Amino acid sequence: MGTLREQYARLSWKKGILFGICAAALLILAVAACCLGVADLTPGRLLVTYLPGMDRILSAEPLSPREENILLMLRLPRVAAGIVAGAGLGTAGAAMQAITGNQMASPFTTGLSGAAALGAAAVVVFGGVPAGMERTATVTAAFLMAVLCAVLVFGIAGLKGMGAEALVLTGIALNYLFSAMNSTMQFIANEDQLPAIVHWSFGSLNSLGWTDVGVMAVILLAAFPVFFSQGWAFDLMDSGGDEAARALGIDAGKVRLMAGGAVTLVTAGIVSFTGVIGFVGLAAPHIARLLIGKDYRQVTPFSAVTGALLVLAADTLGRNAFSPTTLPVGIVVSYVGVPLFLFLIIKGRRRGL
Repeated sequence: MGTLREQYARLSWKKGILFGICAAALLILAVAACCLGVADLTPGRLLVTYLPGMDRILSAEPLSPREENILLMLRLPRVAAGIVAGAGLGTAGAAMQAITGNQMASPFTTGLSGAAALGAAAVVVFGGVPAGMERTATVTAAFLMAVLCAVLVFGIAGLKGMGAEALVLTGIALNYLFSAMNSTMQFIANEDQLPAIVHWSFGSLNSLGWTDVGVMAVILLAAFPVFFSQGWAFDLMDSGGDEAARALGIDAGKVRLMAGGAVTLVTAGIVSFTGVIGFVGLAAPHIARLLIGKDYRQVTPFSAVTGALLVLAADTLGRNAFSPTTLPVGIVVSYVGVPLFLFLIIKGRRRGL
């Protein structure tokens, strides 16, 4: 028994070290993302500007007022938005894969992306919004349509006993429906409206401010305890299905409804501001499991960090690879994430994971 306890403690310590490495990598990437760009911002200049006495150690000039404004009002909110969006989509994806028992599930399995895109497209096409309120109306419409879609999916699945199969199939059906309706919006849009609709569907961190980041962060912080507290239930539902969970006193339907509500709030709250950022919610949980195993009490925080790394790396690359043109993060994230994802899969297969 002592040997098993020591092995578990040693394994937990290794996983803690690995989580610290991932968190440190995210911090380093965040600093790099703040510095990279047209404005000449370097870590040394940041230290001299914001840490008293560093000018005696480093031979760097402090930031000018204009550069400080670029850092505080443009780059930092964008970096924070990337971290929050990636963390939210990663944890939501892990929860969705657990409650459906489907490793190919993502936060968009229930059709939230198509519904949110339809809400945004409806505002663009039909208008009727007071001047200066266009962005607020777009965000609100996207959020409400995503929530409405989730209510329909979970409501219909509830008629079938809230089973995982009913949830997935209903979500797929509604996703096709909303995608068709969104295509209709694009078809009837005029030449000025169409680019706005298409650009929103790409996913982007452009024009996000501290208020937007704050709203997304509050929603994520409110939902994260739900994900983390259901780690044991997620393990049972993912590995043994509803029967195994029920045998050990877990109400799978109740867990699925509660976690699904949290997934809906997080995903809708993020995509209504950023547009559709795909792949993260699918890949981040898989990367987390390949790194540390299948315990959802550990998969959840690892999914948050790996999701944040994916989105932030993709956005940083998209801003700088073809400067001054900025590629939307929703496009770049697949270029960044797919090779890493495939590498980890191949490596994991060789190690028999």
